[in-house]
This record gives sequence, C-alpha cells and structure tokens, in this order.
Amino acid sequence: NIGECWSSTSADGKSSHVATATVMLLGDTCTRGCRFCAVNTSQAPPAVDADEVENTASAIAQWGVGYVVLTSVDRDDLEDGGSSHFANTVRRIKELKPSILVECLTPDFRGDMEAVKKLARSGLDVYAHNIETVARLQKRVRDPRANYKQSMDVLVAAKECGVYTKSSIMLGLGETIEEVKETMHDLRDAGCDILTLGQYLQPTPLHLSVVEFLTPEMFEELKVYGEEVAGFRFVASGPLVRSSYKAGEFFIENMIKKDKQQQQL
Repeated sequence: NIGECWSSTSADGKSSHVATATVMLLGDTCTRGCRFCAVNTSQAPPAVDADEVENTASAIAQWGVGYVVLTSVDRDDLEDGGSSHFANTVRRIKELKPSILVECLTPDFRGDMEAVKKLARSGLDVYAHNIETVARLQKRVRDPRANYKQSMDVLVAAKECGVYTKSSIMLGLGETIEEVKETMHDLRDAGCDILTLGQYLQPTPLHLSVVEFLTPEMFEELKVYGEEVAGFRFVASGPLVRSSYKAGEFFIENMIKKDKQQQQL
C-alpha cells in the first residue's frame, strides 16, 4: 500500500487529504523477538540518540503533514521503556506545530502503567498499542514478555487518561473468526475506539508461516461486525491494512476535529 500511503489521494482515487507520516523512534534494534517481526534484535541495543527528540520534531514540523504516527521498537533496556522519550517528542512537536495530530504506537513498557500514563498525558491525540493476535495464539506469535492481558491493561490505562485509543490484529495466523470477534469485544471492554485488521505476511522463511489468506469479503464482513456489533468508532480492515494506515488516519483526523467542534458548542 506504499503508493496510497505516500500520495495525497486515497485508494479509491476520489478523496484528497492532508499527508501523513510514520516515524520510528529509539533506534532500529528491538530487545524482544516476536516470531512475526523481522526487525533487528539485541539485549543491548545502541544508546538512544540524544538529539532525536529535537531532530524528529523539527523535521515533522517542516514536512507539512497533518497527522504523524510515532512508533518504536521495544526498549526493555531503558528504565521506563522509552516512555519519556516518546513524551518529550510529542511535546516538542506540539510546541513547534500545535495543529499536527500525533498518534503514538507504543510497546507495552513491560507493563509499567505509570510509563503508559506519562505518555498518554503528554499531549498526544491517539494512543495506539497492538494486541497483535487472539488470546490463544499469543505465546506462539509474540515474545514471552508480551501477553494478552498486559496489552489490554495498557489500553485501559491510556483510556483512563482521556485519549483516543487504537489497536490492531494480524489475521491469517490460525485464529478462528469467532476468536477475532471475541478479541474485538475484549478491546471494546478496554475502551478501545479504533481497530485495524490486516493480513499477516511472512517476512522471511525463519518467521511464522501464513496459515490462511483471508478474502477481501471476509475483511469487509469483519469491518461491519466491528463497527455495527462490537461498537468501534472506526475499523480499517483489508489485506494491506497495517497499524499505521492512511485511510484510518484520515478518518481519525476528521473524527477528532468533529469531536472538538462539538465540545466547543
């Protein structure tokens, strides 16, 4: 979906909107080893770039984007998992260009809910944390330090701070449709507002194999279920949908603006 992400026109060719961007913080080396992810791993990754907050914020402020997603690898080697680094970046972006909407797609910070709340109160607009897969497949898919309850707790803690929350599920790893629907309801019970559903694709032969390729019709059926039955405010669902997905960010941008307008009435 790179063409859609980098253009200012949506996949249907009909709508044009403000550009979005995604930036990875805290380096390119993760302290965990999830079996679906091909990012570099090490228990002793390089030190965090001391200039990254300022450099990132300055660049984003100059790009002319209306919506930015900040994400990162897991950094279990840092005292707060990198939460303060995220928070400082958000605050600096908002200082330089208050109109930019900022989403943070975060690790679980080792279940440190104070770290979660620190970031959720930084001025960001959307707090995203991915559940990744259904409860039954967590141990097979994710690093042992991650788990279903811990990720749900992260979303609950963020929601308690009054921000929009978002999560994502990869499909095609052996889950059943009923398990996906159960996960949707669990996410809604955690207060999650927005969900993305996408097809898992094996990054290398060393990673988990794809069990099933879901049809576009099934993705559409799950979108309808998520919005009309589970009650999400928005579900982006399709084979090429990912956590950071431009069509979803366009909807979120409009949703936030409308909510703010209603609060002012």
